[in-house]
Amino acid sequence: MVDVTEKEMDNPTFKSDTVLSDVHLHCPNKRHLMVRLNAVGQPVFLSYFKLLWNTEDLASEKHVREATTEKENQYRSGDELCDKDRNNAKKEREINSEGIEALLDDDGDLDVVRRPRSASDLEVEDLLRDRVYPVILMKGKEDAFEDEEQKCTCNNVVKIEHTMATPLEDVGKQVWRAAFLLADFILFKRETFRCCSVLELGGGTGITSIIMGTVAKRVYCTDVGEDLLAMCEQNVALNKHLMEPGRGEVKVKELDWLKDKFCTDPEAPYSWSEEEIADLHDHCTVIMAADVFYDDDLTEALFRTLYRITHNLRNSCTVYLALEKRLNFTLRHMDVTCEAYSHFRNTLNDLENLQDRKMKYTVEPIKLDFCQFLVYERIEQL
Repeated sequence: MVDVTEKEMDNPTFKSDTVLSDVHLHCPNKRHLMVRLNAVGQPVFLSYFKLLWNTEDLASEKHVREATTEKENQYRSGDELCDKDRNNAKKEREINSEGIEALLDDDGDLDVVRRPRSASDLEVEDLLRDRVYPVILMKGKEDAFEDEEQKCTCNNVVKIEHTMATPLEDVGKQVWRAAFLLADFILFKRETFRCCSVLELGGGTGITSIIMGTVAKRVYCTDVGEDLLAMCEQNVALNKHLMEPGRGEVKVKELDWLKDKFCTDPEAPYSWSEEEIADLHDHCTVIMAADVFYDDDLTEALFRTLYRITHNLRNSCTVYLALEKRLNFTLRHMDVTCEAYSHFRNTLNDLENLQDRKMKYTVEPIKLDFCQFLVYERIEQL
């Protein structure tokens, strides 16, 4: 444990390649506990993600989110909103209703709408939603963390260790919206995945594999990097209480898309045994991946890996891919674009049109009208 003063946390310094995950901003967790520093010195936090199993929970969480959003978009001077806030709220509504075009001003320049400064002073404790400030465990406070862990062993809480800011190459250590979306679909279609053998590509923190482990027979959660895989394995251990006895085995394994073979070196951590590779090829019927399409080279490597694995499966297989379309203004196009998504779609079309005597790939979109079981912002770009 390390001592970190509140003052230091108020003025964080980010480098130019720092990637921030905003998914925890939309989760009214009890708190975000910094539990340790990982092998590369990044702060690791523990968050509690509540599963909503009934309509009363959903209605309650929806009311909290709507009330919080309404307060964050305005601040009061007496009983009247100031003109500046009305304009900001109007612009935000335009962005939500008109999409990309609303991001541009009259001259065609990118128009960034910012929240009023005084919004940070809002009192939201009465809304049952904590402010998103990390709680730092000081020396001698380990017992408090253990007490918190003991309270959260019920079947409606997922506990995930993750980071909140990383360089681009470590984004797997964060939690992303598309992982929640795929987890929602798994919970909605529980009977579809019951007793299946499943492979996840780019599992990251493991949250989607953990949710899949509540219904499937066996899940191979794969990624690359010993530090990330250790975090994923820790998260699997933290959520054993969600697995049914005798089922829900989640195995954390290394799978590098830039290599043509499984890692079978017995000296390497998270390597595959010959029995596990045979089990995957003989029984796997579901492959899934969430928010792994952000780099063109990695996207192509993933599809090559996908082809190689499905080509060796004994049974037909369904692949579920979830992602968020991220809009960016690029100097090359002088416009708001989504290049990573466009490259993903092109590569997916190439796979579907592939002429292979043994394999046939069919692509079908899934409507996002299924129930929401986790608290996050299900935006249009998912």
